[in-house]
Amino acid sequence: MTDVTYYTNDGLEKLKQEIHYLKTTGRQLISKAIAEARDKGDLSENAEYDAAKEAQGLHEAKIAKLEATLSTARLIDESKLDTSKVLALSIVKIKNVKNGATMTYQLVAESEADLKTGKISVKSPIAQGLLGKSVGDKTEIQVPAGKIEFEILEISR
Repeated sequence: MTDVTYYTNDGLEKLKQEIHYLKTTGRQLISKAIAEARDKGDLSENAEYDAAKEAQGLHEAKIAKLEATLSTARLIDESKLDTSKVLALSIVKIKNVKNGATMTYQLVAESEADLKTGKISVKSPIAQGLLGKSVGDKTEIQVPAGKIEFEILEISR
């Protein structure tokens, strides 16, 4: 059984667009590369043809993986989510108790995670340590650099 993955509307739309691109434009480009390599002669000694066929296999595997992800994807209606606890898609403002630094993260599906935009995977150590907590709670989270204590300042959607 595969895990259900929760997405924002934007994230789900991006996933659908990527699948569409790979199935249309991506397949056409690979088909063209295979045809060009085939036109160069003997296929038994044609490294370009072998590489194009391998690329085709990897491309189809990526499509299959994304389709499997899409089949378990669920769209969350953010307006109905409880903001008293940290959940998937919560926007959480936290403070590092030791140095006073504050950070704001949104907990999203793994494929939507992008640290530059403040989106972290719900499967990341920080997100796992925050899930289920409320405003004012302090939690000690094991990260690669060691244990860090965070205080939850704010939860929103």
